[in-house]
Amino acid sequence: MNTPLTVDLRIDARWVVPVEPAGVLADHALIVDGGRIVAVLRATDADRDYRASTHVTLPDHVLIPGLVNAHTHAAMTLLRGVADDVPLKPWLEQQIWPREARLVAPDFVHDGTLLGAAEMLRGGITCCNDMYFYPDAAARAYEKAGMRATLGMPILDFPTPYAADADAYIARGLAARDMFKHAARLSFSLAPHAPYTVSDATWSTIVMFARQLDLPIQTHVAETKAEVDDALAATHETPLARLDRLGATGPAFIAIHAVHLDTGDIDRLATHGCHVVHCPGSNMKLASGIAPVVEYLDAGINVALGTDGAASNNRLDLFGEMRLASLLAKVASGDAAALPAAAVVRMATLGGARAVGLDARIGSLVPGKQADAIAIDLAHPALAPCYDPISHLVHAVGREHVTDVWIDGERLVAERRLTRLDAAALTTRADAWRARIA
Repeated sequence: MNTPLTVDLRIDARWVVPVEPAGVLADHALIVDGGRIVAVLRATDADRDYRASTHVTLPDHVLIPGLVNAHTHAAMTLLRGVADDVPLKPWLEQQIWPREARLVAPDFVHDGTLLGAAEMLRGGITCCNDMYFYPDAAARAYEKAGMRATLGMPILDFPTPYAADADAYIARGLAARDMFKHAARLSFSLAPHAPYTVSDATWSTIVMFARQLDLPIQTHVAETKAEVDDALAATHETPLARLDRLGATGPAFIAIHAVHLDTGDIDRLATHGCHVVHCPGSNMKLASGIAPVVEYLDAGINVALGTDGAASNNRLDLFGEMRLASLLAKVASGDAAALPAAAVVRMATLGGARAVGLDARIGSLVPGKQADAIAIDLAHPALAPCYDPISHLVHAVGREHVTDVWIDGERLVAERRLTRLDAAALTTRADAWRARIA
């Protein structure tokens, strides 16, 4: 008889949804050592093959990969609810940008990001793709929270308190990247705000740095019909066609929102292996439209899910986004079979990981990947009975049902309690910011 292998962690769950392969595994165990997944196997086989230093038993839970929030502005949690019921252009120009000009500084970004990280972790989000000013301050917050994040280095052609011009934005972003280059849970991307706020010359510089440094490019694009109409009137090409002409598209290009793409744009994204981040909640709240997600998936485009910032959502809740994405796809297409639950769960996990270039490390419960996993308690009257755990994840579960979260095998939420962060202190700090902002 072989001697059982000693490992750091074993998690038993009534159901495991590994995403790769598709489907549900009943009464299985996740084995973790050194922060990585060693095995996913039947609990009875785990009894025979492994001895774990820590053994967690979840008899009423479903264990899934950590959710990936593929687009957010985490620091904007401090602006949650300041400008409701306004469409995008006046929302930005009259409500958000003036407040940012007055408020945005490293302490604002750090405190807002820490608050956002706490909200995301409690809701089962283990990785996010962030885009905001002072990414160095955001990086410090994510390190404190223990959360995995891709930090967008913001780029605009107009001055803000953060930088005077495009060259200064790029220089500050690259300095932040250099500062945190050894942070295991952090990565960086170039984050030009949008085609309409960044000139051709700046886009060409961005493309040059992306190629030289092997960095992803993430940007808001075709978020509203007005954006596309204005671009066509000015240049006779869609915003995405312009970015494609400038060389921005490719396997590391992340098109955020992408609500109003024509067939040519869809072909461009598919041909170049680009990614789309669907933000249904924010797009609904700002009345931006409904992205044709089914068309993107049918074209072979990888689609991820994002919450956008709390100023335009107003929640960093990926369970809510999963349900909205599925229902919107059905009503927009007139097909009740459109975007079934399993496809949406894949978008919220492996799809997000692929978009940010981390699918070799996270996004599914596969041996060799980092142990980013979350547990959802289904022993609740509102979730009974359960015939199909995957259906429940999209159509019945809420983020309040998340009980435990692991990143690299580290338990960052234990029985609904944050292990690194003080929730009461975060709330107190947020109240102080509210008084200042109001």
